[in-house]
Amino acid sequence: MSEIGHFKFSNRVLAVPLTAMIIIWGVYWIELALEVNFNEMGVMPRTLLGLRGVVLSPFIHGSLEHLYNNTIPLAILLSALWYFYRDVAWKVVLFGILLSGLITWLIGRTSYHIGASGLIYVLASFIFFKGIFSSYFRLVALSLIVVFIYGSMLWYIFPVKEGMSWEGHLAGFLTGLFLAKMVKARIPQTKKYDWEKEDFKEEDDPFLQHFDENGNFKEISSDEDGNEDENLKFNYVFKKSPKSDLDK
Repeated sequence: MSEIGHFKFSNRVLAVPLTAMIIIWGVYWIELALEVNFNEMGVMPRTLLGLRGVVLSPFIHGSLEHLYNNTIPLAILLSALWYFYRDVAWKVVLFGILLSGLITWLIGRTSYHIGASGLIYVLASFIFFKGIFSSYFRLVALSLIVVFIYGSMLWYIFPVKEGMSWEGHLAGFLTGLFLAKMVKARIPQTKKYDWEKEDFKEEDDPFLQHFDENGNFKEISSDEDGNEDENLKFNYVFKKSPKSDLDK
Protein backbone atom coordinates (compact mmCIF):
# COMPACT_ATOMS: atom_id res chain seq x y z
CA MET A 1 0.00 0.00 0.00
CA SER A 2 1.29 3.43 -0.90
CA GLU A 3 1.63 6.26 1.59
CA ILE A 4 -1.06 8.32 -0.18
CA GLY A 5 -3.56 5.48 0.01
CA HIS A 6 -2.78 4.74 3.64
CA PHE A 7 -2.80 8.17 5.29
CA LYS A 8 -6.17 9.32 4.06
CA PHE A 9 -8.58 11.55 5.93
CA SER A 10 -12.05 10.14 6.59
CA ASN A 11 -15.14 11.25 8.51
CA ARG A 12 -14.30 8.77 11.28
CA VAL A 13 -11.23 10.78 12.24
CA LEU A 14 -13.65 13.42 13.55
CA ALA A 15 -16.82 11.38 14.10
CA VAL A 16 -15.37 8.82 16.52
CA PRO A 17 -13.75 11.33 18.93
CA LEU A 18 -16.84 13.54 18.77
CA THR A 19 -19.10 10.59 19.60
CA ALA A 20 -16.86 9.62 22.52
CA MET A 21 -17.00 13.19 23.86
CA ILE A 22 -20.80 13.28 23.59
CA ILE A 23 -21.12 9.99 25.47
CA ILE A 24 -18.84 10.79 28.42
CA TRP A 25 -20.23 14.31 28.80
CA GLY A 26 -23.77 12.97 28.41
CA VAL A 27 -23.26 10.43 31.18
CA TYR A 28 -21.95 13.14 33.50
CA TRP A 29 -24.90 15.40 32.61
CA ILE A 30 -27.33 12.57 33.44
CA GLU A 31 -25.69 12.21 36.85
CA LEU A 32 -26.19 15.91 37.54
CA ALA A 33 -29.71 16.07 36.14
CA LEU A 34 -30.96 13.00 38.02
CA GLU A 35 -28.80 13.66 41.09
CA VAL A 36 -27.33 10.18 40.98
CA ASN A 37 -23.81 8.85 41.27
CA PHE A 38 -22.54 6.17 38.90
CA ASN A 39 -19.21 5.68 40.69
CA GLU A 40 -20.37 2.33 42.04
CA MET A 41 -20.50 1.06 38.46
CA GLY A 42 -16.76 1.42 38.16
CA VAL A 43 -14.18 -1.33 38.53
CA MET A 44 -14.18 -2.82 42.01
CA PRO A 45 -11.14 -5.13 42.07
CA ARG A 46 -11.60 -8.83 42.73
CA THR A 47 -15.38 -8.73 43.10
CA LEU A 48 -17.85 -10.31 40.73
CA LEU A 49 -20.06 -7.22 40.59
CA GLY A 50 -17.00 -5.06 40.03
CA LEU A 51 -16.42 -6.72 36.66
CA ARG A 52 -19.14 -4.57 35.12
CA GLY A 53 -16.83 -1.63 35.56
CA VAL A 54 -14.45 -3.15 33.00
CA VAL A 55 -16.87 -1.96 30.30
CA LEU A 56 -18.62 0.93 32.07
CA SER A 57 -15.81 2.71 33.92
CA PRO A 58 -14.39 4.63 30.90
CA PHE A 59 -17.68 6.54 30.63
CA ILE A 60 -17.90 7.52 34.31
CA HIS A 61 -16.09 10.48 35.89
CA GLY A 62 -16.02 11.68 39.45
CA SER A 63 -15.93 15.44 38.86
CA LEU A 64 -16.02 18.11 36.19
CA GLU A 65 -12.24 18.55 36.50
CA HIS A 66 -11.74 14.82 36.07
CA LEU A 67 -13.92 14.84 32.96
CA TYR A 68 -12.25 17.91 31.46
CA ASN A 69 -8.73 16.53 32.00
CA ASN A 70 -9.65 13.39 30.06
CA THR A 71 -11.61 15.02 27.25
CA ILE A 72 -8.87 16.68 25.19
CA PRO A 73 -6.27 13.85 25.36
CA LEU A 74 -8.93 11.28 24.48
CA ALA A 75 -10.11 13.32 21.47
CA ILE A 76 -6.59 13.89 20.14
CA LEU A 77 -5.44 10.29 20.56
CA LEU A 78 -8.61 8.82 19.05
CA SER A 79 -8.21 11.09 16.02
CA ALA A 80 -4.57 10.04 15.63
CA LEU A 81 -5.49 6.38 15.97
CA TRP A 82 -8.18 6.57 13.28
CA TYR A 83 -6.01 8.55 10.91
CA PHE A 84 -2.80 6.51 11.13
CA TYR A 85 -4.13 3.05 12.12
CA ARG A 86 -7.71 3.02 10.87
CA ASP A 87 -7.62 -0.66 9.86
CA VAL A 88 -7.05 -1.77 13.49
CA ALA A 89 -8.56 1.20 15.37
CA TRP A 90 -11.70 -0.54 16.60
CA LYS A 91 -9.69 -3.58 17.66
CA VAL A 92 -7.30 -1.41 19.69
CA VAL A 93 -10.13 0.46 21.43
CA LEU A 94 -12.28 -2.58 22.26
CA PHE A 95 -9.45 -4.86 23.35
CA GLY A 96 -7.80 -1.92 25.09
CA ILE A 97 -10.87 -1.26 27.24
CA LEU A 98 -11.34 -4.94 28.10
CA LEU A 99 -7.71 -5.83 28.83
CA SER A 100 -6.86 -2.68 30.77
CA GLY A 101 -10.08 -3.05 32.77
CA LEU A 102 -9.34 -6.67 33.63
CA ILE A 103 -5.77 -5.87 34.69
CA THR A 104 -7.09 -3.05 36.88
CA TRP A 105 -9.62 -5.48 38.35
CA LEU A 106 -6.77 -7.86 39.20
CA ILE A 107 -4.18 -5.45 40.63
CA GLY A 108 -6.22 -2.47 41.82
CA ARG A 109 -6.81 -1.30 45.37
CA THR A 110 -10.16 -1.96 47.02
CA SER A 111 -11.84 1.14 45.63
CA TYR A 112 -13.95 2.14 42.65
CA HIS A 113 -11.79 2.85 39.62
CA ILE A 114 -13.48 5.12 37.08
CA GLY A 115 -12.61 7.40 34.17
CA ALA A 116 -11.34 7.25 30.59
CA SER A 117 -7.70 7.70 31.67
CA GLY A 118 -7.07 3.95 31.37
CA LEU A 119 -8.11 4.09 27.71
CA ILE A 120 -6.00 7.22 27.20
CA TYR A 121 -2.95 5.32 28.43
CA VAL A 122 -3.80 2.46 26.10
CA LEU A 123 -3.93 4.81 23.11
CA ALA A 124 -0.80 6.78 24.01
CA SER A 125 1.18 3.59 24.68
CA PHE A 126 -0.05 1.86 21.50
CA ILE A 127 0.65 4.84 19.22
CA PHE A 128 4.11 5.36 20.69
CA PHE A 129 5.33 1.76 20.60
CA LYS A 130 3.66 0.90 17.28
CA GLY A 131 5.44 3.79 15.62
CA ILE A 132 8.79 2.74 17.06
CA PHE A 133 8.25 -0.91 16.09
CA SER A 134 7.24 0.02 12.52
CA SER A 135 10.40 2.08 11.85
CA TYR A 136 8.35 4.05 9.29
CA PHE A 137 9.43 7.69 9.43
CA ARG A 138 5.94 9.25 9.67
CA LEU A 139 4.85 6.89 12.45
CA VAL A 140 8.12 7.35 14.32
CA ALA A 141 7.56 11.11 14.10
CA LEU A 142 4.06 10.58 15.53
CA SER A 143 5.58 8.60 18.40
CA LEU A 144 7.94 11.47 19.18
CA ILE A 145 5.03 13.92 19.15
CA VAL A 146 3.13 11.73 21.63
CA VAL A 147 6.18 11.67 23.90
CA PHE A 148 6.59 15.42 23.64
CA ILE A 149 2.95 16.16 24.50
CA TYR A 150 2.09 13.34 26.89
CA GLY A 151 5.47 12.15 28.15
CA SER A 152 4.74 13.46 31.64
CA MET A 153 1.89 10.95 31.88
CA LEU A 154 4.46 8.24 32.48
CA TRP A 155 4.90 9.37 36.09
CA TYR A 156 1.29 8.56 36.87
CA ILE A 157 1.68 4.83 36.31
CA PHE A 158 3.30 4.98 39.76
CA PRO A 159 1.56 5.85 43.06
CA VAL A 160 2.71 9.48 43.10
CA LYS A 161 -0.66 11.14 43.67
CA GLU A 162 -3.23 10.17 46.25
CA GLY A 163 -6.75 9.51 45.01
CA MET A 164 -5.59 8.70 41.46
CA SER A 165 -5.96 5.23 39.98
CA TRP A 166 -2.33 4.60 39.09
CA GLU A 167 -3.26 0.93 38.70
CA GLY A 168 -5.61 1.85 35.85
CA HIS A 169 -2.89 3.95 34.23
CA LEU A 170 -0.35 1.14 34.55
CA ALA A 171 -2.88 -1.34 33.16
CA GLY A 172 -3.53 0.93 30.17
CA PHE A 173 0.18 1.44 29.52
CA LEU A 174 0.92 -2.30 29.57
CA THR A 175 -2.12 -3.05 27.43
CA GLY A 176 -1.04 -0.53 24.81
CA LEU A 177 2.44 -2.03 24.68
CA PHE A 178 0.98 -5.53 24.33
CA LEU A 179 -1.38 -4.49 21.53
CA ALA A 180 1.40 -2.64 19.71
CA LYS A 181 3.37 -5.87 19.66
CA MET A 182 0.54 -8.27 18.84
CA VAL A 183 -1.85 -6.35 16.57
CA LYS A 184 -0.75 -6.41 12.95
CA ALA A 185 -1.40 -3.06 11.30
CA ARG A 186 -0.77 -2.28 7.65
CA ILE A 187 2.23 0.00 7.28
CA PRO A 188 2.78 1.81 3.96
CA GLN A 189 5.86 0.71 2.09
CA THR A 190 8.64 3.23 1.74
CA LYS A 191 9.43 3.93 -1.90
CA LYS A 192 12.81 2.50 -2.86
CA TYR A 193 14.89 3.66 -5.77
CA ASP A 194 16.62 1.10 -7.96
CA TRP A 195 19.98 1.76 -6.34
CA GLU A 196 18.50 1.00 -2.89
CA LYS A 197 17.32 -2.49 -3.84
CA GLU A 198 19.33 -5.54 -2.80
CA ASP A 199 19.57 -6.93 -6.34
CA PHE A 200 20.87 -3.66 -7.80
CA LYS A 201 23.98 -3.95 -9.99
CA GLU A 202 25.99 -0.87 -10.89
CA GLU A 203 26.92 -2.19 -14.30
CA ASP A 204 23.23 -2.34 -15.27
CA ASP A 205 22.58 1.32 -14.47
CA PRO A 206 22.70 3.54 -17.61
CA PHE A 207 23.95 6.55 -15.65
CA LEU A 208 26.70 4.79 -13.72
CA GLN A 209 27.99 3.27 -16.95
CA HIS A 210 29.46 6.70 -17.72
CA PHE A 211 31.91 6.40 -14.80
CA ASP A 212 34.81 4.06 -14.20
CA GLU A 213 35.68 2.28 -10.94
CA ASN A 214 37.51 5.40 -9.73
CA GLY A 215 34.57 7.70 -10.30
CA ASN A 216 36.07 9.34 -13.41
CA PHE A 217 33.78 10.27 -16.24
CA LYS A 218 34.29 8.30 -19.43
CA GLU A 219 32.89 9.08 -22.80
CA ILE A 220 31.24 6.16 -24.46
CA SER A 221 31.36 6.63 -28.21
CA SER A 222 30.58 4.36 -31.09
CA ASP A 223 32.84 3.44 -33.98
CA GLU A 224 31.81 2.98 -37.55
CA ASP A 225 30.55 -0.53 -36.82
CA GLY A 226 28.42 0.67 -33.90
CA ASN A 227 30.72 -0.76 -31.21
CA GLU A 228 31.15 1.30 -28.07
CA ASP A 229 34.60 2.72 -27.35
CA GLU A 230 35.41 3.32 -23.69
CA ASN A 231 39.05 4.32 -24.08
CA LEU A 232 38.48 8.05 -23.83
CA LYS A 233 38.35 9.31 -20.23
CA PHE A 234 38.06 12.79 -18.77
CA ASN A 235 39.52 13.87 -15.48
CA TYR A 236 38.18 17.11 -14.06
CA VAL A 237 40.63 19.29 -12.14
CA PHE A 238 39.38 22.36 -10.33
CA LYS A 239 41.79 25.28 -9.83
CA LYS A 240 41.32 28.35 -7.73
CA SER A 241 40.90 31.57 -9.67
CA PRO A 242 43.71 34.18 -9.30
CA LYS A 243 43.14 36.68 -6.54
CA SER A 244 41.91 40.02 -7.70
CA ASP A 245 42.99 43.36 -6.30
CA LEU A 246 39.88 43.35 -4.13
CA ASP A 247 41.04 40.21 -2.34
CA LYS A 248 44.43 41.70 -1.43
